[in-house]
Order: sequence, then C-alpha cells, then structure tokens
Amino acid sequence: MGVLAALGFGPFFEAQVSEDERATLLPGRAVADRGRRLAVRFEDGERLVTLPGRLRVSGEVPVVGDFVLAPPGEAPPIARVLQRATKLSRGAAGRAEAEQVLAANVDVVFLVHGLDAGVRPRRLERELAAVHASGAKPVVVLTKADLAEDEAEVAELVDGAIGAAGGAPVVAASGKTGAGVDAIRALLAPGLTGVFVGPSGAGKSTLVNALLGAEVQATEEVRERDARGRHRTAGRRLFALPGGGAVIDGPGIRELKLWDDAGVGEVFHDVVALADRCRFRDCRHEDEPGCAVREAVEDGRLEPERLESFQKLEAEARAAGARRTVSGARAERQRVRAIHRELRRFYRARGDDE
Repeated sequence: MGVLAALGFGPFFEAQVSEDERATLLPGRAVADRGRRLAVRFEDGERLVTLPGRLRVSGEVPVVGDFVLAPPGEAPPIARVLQRATKLSRGAAGRAEAEQVLAANVDVVFLVHGLDAGVRPRRLERELAAVHASGAKPVVVLTKADLAEDEAEVAELVDGAIGAAGGAPVVAASGKTGAGVDAIRALLAPGLTGVFVGPSGAGKSTLVNALLGAEVQATEEVRERDARGRHRTAGRRLFALPGGGAVIDGPGIRELKLWDDAGVGEVFHDVVALADRCRFRDCRHEDEPGCAVREAVEDGRLEPERLESFQKLEAEARAAGARRTVSGARAERQRVRAIHRELRRFYRARGDDE
C-alpha cells in the first residue's frame, strides 16, 4: 500500500482527479497549517505548499486533513482542493454565523474527557451532535484511567458516560500506562483517519504519543486545583500511524458550537422516539396536551436534564441555521466584491482601462 493510500487517498478522491491533472499535478494530504503555507504529504515526501489568493477569495481554504493537488517542485501553489468526504465544523468562537472547519476527511472523532475533571453529560451531548453532523463516527474516550482509585471507579464513570453517549462506543484509556490504546488503534486501520477533540489537559497529546510509540507531541501537567490544562499543542497536525492510518491532534477546545442541526436527533434518539408519539407533530414538549415526552419525564422514564439539553441544542442549531443563511448571502456579496477588486488590480497592472 502506498503512503497516500494508507492515509486515506481512496476511490472517492481518485475519481475527482482528471487525466490532465494526473499528468501535471501531484495529490497530497495537508498535514499541518503553517499560516500562508501548508505542510503537505505527497507520495515522495512532505513539502510546504503556498495558498493562492484565489482560494481565499472563493472560500476554499484547505485545512489539515484535506487532499489537494499541486505541481512538483519546492513550495508550489495549490492548484485545487478536492471535495471533502467529511468535515468537522463548529461555529467560530464569538461569531456564531462563521463556520470553522477543524479537520477534514476524518472517519473517527475521539471525544476526549479526562477522568480527573469528570464526565460532563451535557458537554458530551453537544460534542456528539457536532460529530454526527460531520459524517464521522464518534467514540468517547475517558482518559487518565490510571488516576482512578480502582477498576470499580472506572467502570462507574464509563457507565455514566454511556448514558449520555447516545449509543457511541466508550473507551477508558491512559496514555501513560497504555490501557485502552490498543482499542483506539484498532479503530484506525490503514486508510482511516481519527481526530482527537477535547479541552486542554484532557490527555489528547499523551494518547497520540502512545499511539505513535514516540514523544512527538509536547504534553503538560494540569493544575491540581481545577484539573485544567494550558494549550501546549500549537496547531493541528496529522500523524501517520505505524502500519497505516492517521491521527490528528490539535489545541484544546472549550466548546463545540453547533454549526448544523443534522446530528441532534442522532444523539437524542430516545427523545425523538418519544416525540413520534406526541399528539401534535409540532409539539414543543412544554405544556401541550398529549405530549409523550413530558409524560416520560413525569413518570421517570426520561431525565428532565436530558430533555432540557435536547431543547437547548435544537434551538441553538435552528438559530445557527438561520444565521448561516444570512451570512451565506453576505459571504457571496463579499466574494463578488473581492473578485472585482482582483480584476481591477489585473487591468491596472496591464495598463488597460476598467
């Protein structure tokens, strides 16, 4: 198996490359962000490539995990970014109408929670909704299992996470002892890519080091008083795993603001199943008569906190969708203006009249 095939360059991406492009361009995968440049892994090695202004104008800026086409040579410009199979996105911090793509073409998203900080079900539900919307498979990883008093405590924490995981697998692991690392590696067969997502200090980079069998990512101890860490990992980086497959590590993320509502129902399938039995199709599960969801809360079959979380995330996703529609129109106007500016610069440089 070739290097790129082991990193996920399969039929979906090969079919996008024309015969003419095959003759003059090389496919590669973005492995690290370097500002105006990207580190890209080609079949013959890793090189820096430049990002042409037209990609920024068109909004096609590649991120770590993207497959791109570029000519041979040193620091060549990217010719084209291939269509993504999946993308993990969130609403950018402070600007809910702006999409921030965290990683592209990932198959598995490992949601990392440190046992020293405890499992927060509401945070986990939000993260799972974002992952389901991405098209990737979510896996919950409870790190620092070595800090638990005994196996019974680990089992209790795993059971608590399973209750909020919506059917997603839950793995207890420790990058220091190696517990659970083989289970994670088994999910990253040749051609598959995983990405670790979680707060600073959760143990993501320690797990990456354990998977690679080398200290490639800097790690730092968390503060004892609140079990929180600092951003030690500077930027996202894709690592090829021994034997095939890849994993992406990056800075800690405090919150995944929902960008798409496609994943909410996947996480709350129990609430959705109850809602199908409500008297009214547009039931808000508040005070409507014949609400099967409220009945389940009242008789103890559904936790009120879970219903509250469902309603909150649904409302957030709807609001994000409305803002996305408005911002999409604004972005298109900005794109057209940017194209006109580029044309004016071109004609001025050529000495022609506009």
